Amino acid sequence: MPGIGPVSATRIAYYLLDRKREEGLSMVEAISTALKNVALCPQCHNYTDEENKLCALCESSKRKASKALCVVETPSDVVAIEASASFNGTYFVLHGHLSPLDGVGPNELHLNDLDDLIKKAEIEEVILATSHTVEGDVTASYIANMVKKHQIKVTRIATGVPLGGELGSVDGNTLALSLNYRRDM
Repeated sequence: MPGIGPVSATRIAYYLLDRKREEGLSMVEAISTALKNVALCPQCHNYTDEENKLCALCESSKRKASKALCVVETPSDVVAIEASASFNGTYFVLHGHLSPLDGVGPNELHLNDLDDLIKKAEIEEVILATSHTVEGDVTASYIANMVKKHQIKVTRIATGVPLGGELGSVDGNTLALSLNYRRDM
């Protein structure tokens, strides 16, 4: 698991076996239920509770009215931006970034779905909120070129987010400033 190495995993397993078996069984049940029931929103690719059902953010008419679409790498990026309370538009979740060496190209990120969404929705601005890493910057440039073909404004979050940093590890104030001071690409 990301962030949990072999030593930590072993300690967790022994702790559950020695002292918290009931909690461990509850955790297994919760994970099993989530893996069976949680699906991708057909519009934004964020997680939703039901197969082929829009998530709460995509269902919100207030959010659609903003005509702004924020493209992020992961569902945890949506959570981080929502916690900053600085954006009230809709999202598109890539579930990664372009990385040809790892076999991740435009198809794996569902960029054709993003292009279709941009064509059919009344979007006036696409905000690129990918991480400030080499892969995140390449992904942002690729999407910016794709969006510009539709004569839609494209912006990128400001670099208040540290270079090489992940959105989920940035405090809410820094993230809010990054969104407020985004720039054209």
